Amino acid sequence: MPHLTLEYSANLEGRTDMGTLCRDLHAAILSSGLFEEGAVRVRAFSARHYAIADLLPQNAFLDMSFRIGEGRSQEERQRAGELIFAAASRHLAPLLAEPYFALSL
Repeated sequence: MPHLTLEYSANLEGRTDMGTLCRDLHAAILSSGLFEEGAVRVRAFSARHYAIADLLPQNAFLDMSFRIGEGRSQEERQRAGELIFAAASRHLAPLLAEPYFALSL
């Protein structure tokens, strides 16, 4: 049951390719060697309404929530999280270079 859910501010539309990001994250989850391909789910949802920090219109976020079933050690869960965060960071590098973008897992 590896399910990765992305929630992101709607102002990211057109600033990054969410479909490609989902596929990149799917590949990262599989690269951990902990999960079967048929079990992996990655989905992204846009938050149309939001209020971020000082309310500047350029403020944006992408929050990732990863749920897995029992049976993985703390080290395995940590490694999977690191792979996911690294893949997201690579894809979102241009946004991370800006002071107005927050990425979380």
